[in-house]
Amino acid sequence: MEANELLKKVRKIEIRTKALSQQIFSGQYHSAFKGRGMAFSEVREYQYGDDIRNIDWNVTARFNHPYIKIFEEERELTVMLLIDVSGSTHFGTRQQFKSELITEISAVLSFSAINNNDKVGVIFFSNQVEKFIPPKKGRSHILRIIRELVDYKPQQVQTDLSEALRYLTNAIKKRCTAFILSDFVNADCEQALRIAANKHDVVALNIMDKGDTFLPNMGLAQIHDPETGKNSVADTSNFKVRQEYARWWQVQERKNIEVLKKSGVDVAQLYTDKDYVKALTELFHRRGA
Repeated sequence: MEANELLKKVRKIEIRTKALSQQIFSGQYHSAFKGRGMAFSEVREYQYGDDIRNIDWNVTARFNHPYIKIFEEERELTVMLLIDVSGSTHFGTRQQFKSELITEISAVLSFSAINNNDKVGVIFFSNQVEKFIPPKKGRSHILRIIRELVDYKPQQVQTDLSEALRYLTNAIKKRCTAFILSDFVNADCEQALRIAANKHDVVALNIMDKGDTFLPNMGLAQIHDPETGKNSVADTSNFKVRQEYARWWQVQERKNIEVLKKSGVDVAQLYTDKDYVKALTELFHRRGA
């Protein structure tokens, strides 16, 4: 993409998503994702009724008098975006590609985060970790993330979410809120997901397109798998073929949701032809309740 075209696209995304984050999501984001952790503040003398589990035994031994640790709500959060850049995200049959929706939602989350003085980092993944952008604050950092989202060319086209989750677990030492933005195609990652969710607050944003869920009746059709490069021919005029595909898709979708929820991960489904504001608002409200 030419530099001028890229800048125009980044600016357009910034204007739309920054306004959304300020007008709609800032307060809801704060209530949904703030206060999830407690940070040590100071010690003071023990008072009747204090929780003895908070006694600081080192200070108590030094002064021969009980002292307790005081904790306060963490004011700063680290937000990590795990962005699926595999071949299946470059698909859309309605208003936009899944990759375009991922870009816009990532921008909204990023601006919501910096409005609350949080750091934002990104892991681009296919069947490998494609790129890591360490967490930082500030508008210039967010604009860099948006530029990468718009213009990044992945090295691979297949998907392995496990690799990204393992990288997150190893690279980010302190507890963070991690958003996975993916269509969860070939998402066989239960073990890595459980480990990551045990350490971090993980939220799955399942990006979908109606064209994923069924085969249209268009006679003999060549079907291309963007992640394997394989082509196959299906007789989509055959009702049983269409019915079998729809059934298979429902099973895969149900399996993905079950794995995510069993791992303690909040899930929201967002479609390329629907307003994502409602889905995100419901997610934030559910978490902040």
